[in-house]
Amino acid sequence: MSANVFDIMIVIALGTLAGTGIGLIIGFFAGIQKREWSAMNRDQQIFQLALLIFFCVICIAILAYYFLILPEM
Repeated sequence: MSANVFDIMIVIALGTLAGTGIGLIIGFFAGIQKREWSAMNRDQQIFQLALLIFFCVICIAILAYYFLILPEM
């Protein structure tokens, strides 16, 4: 593997940023997310956090494949 620490950190940072944005947008359009965190009940908060974590992991995996694994093939 020829990726250095900076490359890995960039992939994690961009994946987290993109995944958070996608998760928040999907939660907002699905009607799960409210304007304030305290206005949401416990189930909505847990579902919103699950959306954020899921999309962050997916975006990090896609970016890692595209920028770190694919160039070595």
